[in-house]
Amino acid sequence: MAEQNHSLTTEFILMGFMDHPDLKTLLFVVFFAIYLITMVGNLGLVVLIFMERRLHTPMYIFLANLALMDSCCSCSITPKMLQNFFSKDRMISLYECMAQFYFLCLAETADCFLLASMAYDRYVAICRPLQYHTMMSKQLCIQMTIGAYIVGNLHPMIHVVLLLRLTFCGSHQINHFFCDVLPLYRLSCVDPYINELMIFIFSGSVQVSTITTVLISYICIIYTIFQMKSKEGRMKALSTCASHFLSISIFYGSLLSMYIRPSSVQEADKDIPIAIFYTLVIPLLNPFIYSLRNKEIINAMKRIMKRKSHNILKQISPATN
Repeated sequence: MAEQNHSLTTEFILMGFMDHPDLKTLLFVVFFAIYLITMVGNLGLVVLIFMERRLHTPMYIFLANLALMDSCCSCSITPKMLQNFFSKDRMISLYECMAQFYFLCLAETADCFLLASMAYDRYVAICRPLQYHTMMSKQLCIQMTIGAYIVGNLHPMIHVVLLLRLTFCGSHQINHFFCDVLPLYRLSCVDPYINELMIFIFSGSVQVSTITTVLISYICIIYTIFQMKSKEGRMKALSTCASHFLSISIFYGSLLSMYIRPSSVQEADKDIPIAIFYTLVIPLLNPFIYSLRNKEIINAMKRIMKRKSHNILKQISPATN
């Protein structure tokens, strides 16, 4: 009997959006469009920053890695979700669950540290402009980026290992559109108290430490901005930081409401709207938030387009002659 239960619970059914079967075609089209725009926007931003030498500065290196992690977040969730709209069984194995959660958690954790690094970079640029090249060297930028990826890998590893201590029996329906750990805890025959505690401790530590860095950086930035005598300088500094602060507010607000609220394991109905926001909407918005208000990125796009069109005309002109 134990073997039968174990075999039944090595696979789960993702029940997300099953309440609206009549909307599955519309939802598929909407989420597929979001996925395409997210991937093109984020990977396009990575390629743009890589190709344009003028953007090889700490701020844009962090931004390129943030865009890369947003792509990773979208890739870990959306393809399986799109497949399930027209799948008959909607099954996902326990190991697929672990892989999906691992890459999602990697992306979200790395994002936290990259956003904190970007906040520190803006603090040095605005509050200590004369010391910028010594305080925010490329070497330090690379070390901070590598650190974000190291912690980003270690954090999900802890939760995946702890997930192996749980036994799943009874219902194998996950009330979600992807395999997050919180819905899995609801299906566990073993008390997931230790897992919940570790989620609270580690996720809380990551978010509190990075949010503290962001808040301290922005308190110093705002104080410095209002000390500026030049109105033009104030407006330029505010516009530089506005997009970053908007992105941070949206990102941390959704993550805190998902993982830090004490009753999150019991409130299954509230998970899906919040999860849609931080797994699909934020990766979609970030390239636009950072690009549309950033003159350097817009100018870099224009320069690359000019170079490409010039090269095309060069290739065409000998052929016509």
